[in-house]
Amino acid sequence: ATEVEMKEKKARVEDALHACRAAVEEGILPGGGVAVLRTRKALEKLKKELEGDEKVGVDIVLRALSAPIKQIAANGGLDGSLVAQKVEDSSDTNFGFNAATGEYEDLVKSGIIVPTKVERVALQNAASIAALLLTTECAIVDVKEKKKAAGGHSHGEEDY
Repeated sequence: ATEVEMKEKKARVEDALHACRAAVEEGILPGGGVAVLRTRKALEKLKKELEGDEKVGVDIVLRALSAPIKQIAANGGLDGSLVAQKVEDSSDTNFGFNAATGEYEDLVKSGIIVPTKVERVALQNAASIAALLLTTECAIVDVKEKKKAAGGHSHGEEDY
């Protein structure tokens, strides 16, 4: 094996080791975006008690929580919204979409799992970054300038 392949293999083993440690610490959840999708029900209940900006904030989080499963489904060539709805409608907490097989099944039995700690920390970090952005008074961005076509006439085909 090449040096690059060996480094990749080592990184995968290290990732697996860290995932196992995290799973031992806090347990596991069904993967494939199912765990975060299922948290939406609790937020929907909370949303009924809120008003104004707080309600808008919950709506944003609700959309974000369905994004992983929708993207996984889209990567598999399916409509993410339909997949998310089918999973959300199921009463089986382990029920989800297996993108590798294209089937709906018990993800835990299929070995599609994620450490609880990984999901928790990801949500905490996302909330922290969102709060930081909301309280920041300014931001510096790098805007790419439009490139002009050679010869001075672009025919409407500008390159960005």
